[in-house]
Amino acid sequence: MAPTGAADRFTVDVRHVGDAVVLALAGELDHDTIGPLREALDAALAGDGERLLVDFSDVGFCDSTGLNILLRGRLAARESGSSIELVGLGRPVERMFRITGADTVFTVYPDVERALAERPGHDG
Repeated sequence: MAPTGAADRFTVDVRHVGDAVVLALAGELDHDTIGPLREALDAALAGDGERLLVDFSDVGFCDSTGLNILLRGRLAARESGSSIELVGLGRPVERMFRITGADTVFTVYPDVERALAERPGHDG
């Protein structure tokens, strides 16, 4: 059996829905797999005032590397008039955000549908 690489463990699917860009993450987000998320955030933040929804519904693990890239992205989003909002935090991921206090600086929704139905947040 061939060893699995980082690309096999983590993916980012980018789609535009109304005024939002949804980054649907899947797999394990850590130091070795952060590249696709970094690239997707950079590309999305290059737009004008777009609302970014980062969907964790299919993420089973996220370490501090993932948290740090989102916190940095949040600052960049605020400077450009955008927002980064989190969606579908599963138990292990939600726990890390809660323990670190990061859940208090992001608007968090249970699913993409609810996020899209509610007025765009401005993580503050």
